[in-house]
Amino acid sequence: MMSMEKIKIGISACLLGEKVRYDGGHKLDRYIKETLGQYFDYVPVCPEVEYGLPVPREPLRLEGDASSPRLIGARTGTDHTIGMETWARGKLDDLARQGLCGFIFKSRSPSSGLKGVRVYTPSGAGSRSGRGIFAAAFTRRNRLIPVIDEGRLHDPGLRETFIDAVSVYKRWQDFLKIGGGAKDLVALHTDLKFFILARSPGHYRALGQIVAEAGSCEPGELQARYAGLLMESLTLRATTSKNSNVLLHGMGYFKKLLTGDEKAELLEIIGTYRKGCLPLIVPITLISHYARKYRDPYLLRQVYLNPHPIELMLRNHV
Repeated sequence: MMSMEKIKIGISACLLGEKVRYDGGHKLDRYIKETLGQYFDYVPVCPEVEYGLPVPREPLRLEGDASSPRLIGARTGTDHTIGMETWARGKLDDLARQGLCGFIFKSRSPSSGLKGVRVYTPSGAGSRSGRGIFAAAFTRRNRLIPVIDEGRLHDPGLRETFIDAVSVYKRWQDFLKIGGGAKDLVALHTDLKFFILARSPGHYRALGQIVAEAGSCEPGELQARYAGLLMESLTLRATTSKNSNVLLHGMGYFKKLLTGDEKAELLEIIGTYRKGCLPLIVPITLISHYARKYRDPYLLRQVYLNPHPIELMLRNHV
């Protein structure tokens, strides 16, 4: 479960209501600020203002090749690419010292858009195939840190995937702080078993092989391999089919203790969830109930059963 300590993540400043946009306005997102803000400690960033541009200012846009676009003033044609890239390198050094566990970017921004940013050609036509200059620099340098934009954050499934990844990355950072030894890695891998299985059984098997080599590998190499594969698995969405398999696996720890009616009820609920007619929170709640009732130590340590505050209602959608 996410700890009471707020998790530190970066965010485009305009999403918190800061008036830093080119027209002097903002893009306040109340869900991000007021709901997620109860659990996240935000580090606001506005690349254009911090780089040195005034408010208000001429709008910027990306031009040229989508793979390496230029950041250009829409009216004057001023090229801000080198200046922005230079500022970004220093800013990324600063953010690295702050221990971010995620970042929420402003969609379609020429500096902060993660994807789908319009890139203009000399003819004036444009395609939404670019990535903002700062967002591109951030993701290149921080390949493990979960990222999303505010548009995709409002998709219930993508929101759950992102927040799950943020909470696990925070666990990974805490694991490193206590030393990151082989014994601790075994414990972490055990805690995350169901969580990973719900996304990719193949990743879970591969991660298990890395853990098995813990005693024979150099710690830094072991940690890098495990972290890379772990965070890769968390970019995958947990499907109803994979969740159902995990729930049935969890049921196996106490099914011999259930009455016939209890077993039939649980199987029916899992089956109804698999059909897409119930939210995940329903079978999860029942599995958690039996885990506590029968005091199964293995189930009770599974992050999957309680990965984030219930108030976020991340598992309440169908």
